[in-house]
Amino acid sequence: MGLPWVRLDTQMPSNPKIVELISTKKYRAAFAYVASLTYAGAHGTDGYIPENCLFLIHATRAEADALVAVGLWKLSPGGWDINGWDEFQVSDEAAKKRRERAQKGGIAKAQKAAAKAALRSV
Repeated sequence: MGLPWVRLDTQMPSNPKIVELISTKKYRAAFAYVASLTYAGAHGTDGYIPENCLFLIHATRAEADALVAVGLWKLSPGGWDINGWDEFQVSDEAAKKRRERAQKGGIAKAQKAAAKAALRSV
């Protein structure tokens, strides 16, 4: 199961790797990087981008090569890994555990409110 969102650093536009892409007019590669974050999050790939899915992030092999050259992606068998995914993004398993804790907390809060309401009616 994928994530409903991914983390995007507010300093991303000034990241030296992004600046390198923009300064060499590789705008499409910069956008493909952002799209790769959302693809990996939505599909629960833990940062892996399969080669046959480049079109889904509006990229070609040229953009993939540019992302590898600046260090935003790393080559991986059959595709690429987003550099730093594990460090900056919540893994699918962590997101699942967080959702479970939140659900348990919500249930406990509702039960507590119901118990208070029952006491008031007595």
